[in-house]
Amino acid sequence: EMCIRDRNYTKGTKIMEEKIEKKEFHLKEEFIKQAQEISRGAELLPGGVKELAIKLQKSKESGKPIRVKLGMDPTRPDLHLGHTVVMKKLKKFQELGHTIVLLVGGATAMVGDPSGKSETRPALTKEQVEENAKTYFEQMSKVLDTSKAEVVNNADWLHKMNLIDLLKLASNVTVAQMMTRDDFAKRYAEGKPIAIHEFFYPLMQAYDSVAIDADIELGGTDQRFNVLLGREIQSAYGKPTPQMVMLLPLIEGTDGLVKMSKTYPEHCISLTDSAKDMYGKLMSIPDTLIIKYFSLLTDISDEELKNIEERLKTENPRDIKMQLAYTITNEYHSDEETKKAQDEFVNVVQNKGIPEDIETHVMKQETNILDLLMELGFVASKGEAKRLIAGGGIKLNNEKVSDIALMVSVPESPVVLQSGKRKFMRLTNG
Repeated sequence: EMCIRDRNYTKGTKIMEEKIEKKEFHLKEEFIKQAQEISRGAELLPGGVKELAIKLQKSKESGKPIRVKLGMDPTRPDLHLGHTVVMKKLKKFQELGHTIVLLVGGATAMVGDPSGKSETRPALTKEQVEENAKTYFEQMSKVLDTSKAEVVNNADWLHKMNLIDLLKLASNVTVAQMMTRDDFAKRYAEGKPIAIHEFFYPLMQAYDSVAIDADIELGGTDQRFNVLLGREIQSAYGKPTPQMVMLLPLIEGTDGLVKMSKTYPEHCISLTDSAKDMYGKLMSIPDTLIIKYFSLLTDISDEELKNIEERLKTENPRDIKMQLAYTITNEYHSDEETKKAQDEFVNVVQNKGIPEDIETHVMKQETNILDLLMELGFVASKGEAKRLIAGGGIKLNNEKVSDIALMVSVPESPVVLQSGKRKFMRLTNG
C-alpha cells in the first residue's frame, strides 16, 4: 500500500508546487477555502488541500469540470447515514459545477468486494445488482441531484474484456503489493483461503477510473488500497495526472463501537427509517459521537461546529444531541414529521410516557418471547432479539425481560411490550 502511495506522488504535483513557490502560478484564496470546506474530516492523497485547491482553480480557469467518481457495489438495497458521508461530499462538488460520476458495480458486485472481509464474500446475480441499484438512486436523491449525475455501469466495459485485456491489467500489480492489504495479509496468516478472483476486484475497480477518466475518487477509509490502486492503473494506461483520492472516515453505529452496517440493524440508522425511529436512534448515540456526527452528517459551518464543541464543555450533552437529532432527521423528513418525532421522544423517554397511538396486537396463543418479537417486526432475527434481552432492552408492562425462553401468555387485560426506547405494542386477547 505504501509503495503505491509513494510511487503515485506524481511529477505533476511536484511541478505545480514548484510553480507556486516561484510565483509562476497564483493559487487563489477562494479555491483554498473551497478545498478546505469540501475536505472537512477527510484525508486527501497525495497532495492534500493544496492539490485539491489547484484542481479546483484550474478547472474554473479552463472551464472543464472535475470528474468526481463514486463506485457503488449495490450489495444491499438500503442505504444508511454512514453512506451519506461521501454523498454529502459529492453534493458539494456538484454545487460547484463539477461532474459527479456514479458508477454502479454491475461487474464488480458479481465478484464481491473483499475489503475488510475475513472470508470470501458471496457474489450477487445480475438481477440483484439491478434491483438494488434502482433503490440506491432513489435514496441517494434525498442528498444530491441524481438526475444531473453521470450514471455508468462497469459491466458495460468489464464484461467486454478478453483474456489478453485481463492479463494486461493484472500485469501492473505484483502479488506482494496485493498482500499488503490488511484483510488479505490477515487471512493468509490465519490460513484462511483467498480465491484468485478476489485479487481482481481491486484491479477491476481501479480500471473503472481509466474507463471514466476520473480526476478524483471518493471512498471510505476501508477502500484505501482500492482507490490508490486506481492511481497506479491510470498511470499505467497513460493518464498524465492520475486521480486524487479523498478518503472519508467510517461512521460508528448507535453503539459507538462498530461501524454502521446493515449487519447490525439494531445500531444502524437507515435513510428509509421513519422520522420517529431516526430521531430516537440519533438520541441513543453515545456523547462521544456528537461532534463526529455533526461534522460528517450535517452541513453546519466550521464556526458552528466550534461553538458546539464549546457548549459541550458546560451544557447537558442531551440538549445538544436533540439539536443534532432534529437537524439530521429534518434533512430526510418534513418539518411536521420531525417536530412530531421530537415531541414523542420527549414524552416517551424524558417524561417516561407511552405513545398514544401505539398499535394493538391480538394474541391467539402462548408464544415464546423471541418468536413474538420476530412476529411483531421488532427485530430482524432471533440473534438480535437475544442481544436486546441480554442488554435489558425488552420490557413487558415496564418490567425487564431477562429470560430468552420466556413464554408470553395470552393476556387477560392489555399489556404493553416495549423494545428499546422507541418500539411499543399493546398485547390483547381480542
